[in-house]
Amino acid sequence: MLDIRVIRENPDLVKQASANKGDPVEVDAILELDTKRRELISKADELKSERNAVSAEIPKRKKAGEPVEDIFKRMREVGESITELDDTLREIDEKLSDLMLKAPNIPHESVPVGDESANQQIREWGEIAKPEFAVKPHWEIGEQLDILDMAAGVKISGSGFYALKGAGARLQRALISYMLDTHGADGFTEIAPPFVVNSASMQGTGQLPKLRDDMYHIAKDDLWLIPTGEVPVTNLHREEILSAESLPISYCSYTPCFRREAGAAGKDTRGMIRVHQFDKVEMVKIVHPDTAYAELETLVAQAEKILQGLEIPYRVLLLATGDLSFAYSKTYDIELWSAGVASWLEISSISVFGDFQARRMNTRYRDDKGKPKFVHTLNGSGLALARLIPAIMENYQNADGTITVPKVLQSYMGGLTKIG
Repeated sequence: MLDIRVIRENPDLVKQASANKGDPVEVDAILELDTKRRELISKADELKSERNAVSAEIPKRKKAGEPVEDIFKRMREVGESITELDDTLREIDEKLSDLMLKAPNIPHESVPVGDESANQQIREWGEIAKPEFAVKPHWEIGEQLDILDMAAGVKISGSGFYALKGAGARLQRALISYMLDTHGADGFTEIAPPFVVNSASMQGTGQLPKLRDDMYHIAKDDLWLIPTGEVPVTNLHREEILSAESLPISYCSYTPCFRREAGAAGKDTRGMIRVHQFDKVEMVKIVHPDTAYAELETLVAQAEKILQGLEIPYRVLLLATGDLSFAYSKTYDIELWSAGVASWLEISSISVFGDFQARRMNTRYRDDKGKPKFVHTLNGSGLALARLIPAIMENYQNADGTITVPKVLQSYMGGLTKIG
């Protein structure tokens, strides 16, 4: 959520920033409601002051034997006016809150302006191999080796689901352990959170109300299947005031993720690439505002460390405003090389939110004067397995139809060196 003072003081900036994101915000409507709200509060305060003054006058009049009927009449009138103002104020608060919750975050000044074509490649790592045989896409080699069963996923749940079998399932478990162990060794505290959350948690990290239609909702209990581990882990500190000394806080977590929207129609729809359920290790940081953008760079490096350990080529992109999601202030995408389809695939989005999420969650810290201030939050995939497993199947594929197990995973797979 944006700071209302930013909208009051820089309405044109907010309009331009939201337009650059392709997600316009109703700035004029927000300002109109904000003005009415402040006027009503002022009127209500004046009437409450009058009521208090008149109440203090009653015992004096009674003691002096003076009539008080006129005072009681005026107090009834004041009380009725206050009730009307409070009712109107509640209506305005609801409308204003709804508009504020739908207002997107403002991109950081370092973010390039433009659509997806304006994304900037920051660096590339690794060398793309050029095998002397035709590399099969993961859905083909996976089913030939009986480690991936797309048909079973469809039979059990419908399109957009898959099942891993045998060494495929073990590969997923190995990757989860490898990532959590790596992050843990680098100072991240591992969290095992719930996989369903309440609406307050979804609103806190920005999924509600904007992205409601993309999520799976359990109406009977008003609970949501999590779209990412970011939601439960970041909400660990909702409605809390943290000590400045506790910052930065670094968490990592394995969770399944559920998204009703599985991507653009007709784009990368085969195999595991765009699905409704996938597993992921998430990284979350809660930090002091002064260090947030430096922390973003370290979080990107942490995700890169996983790919470097797996020896999979990748590139890092800085996203332009038009490719930036609703709640993000700045985002780096990491794309890995998929040999089976000869293209780059997004494996991680690593983002900083400023105080956008913290305002929604009311998560603060005390500064050196003891004053509560909002923290800044960050998160990123470390990494998404529905993209990582296909990349291993394709980049580690051999001419004889086997798949070499990456060296860093062999100990997690009981010494297995090849899947065949």
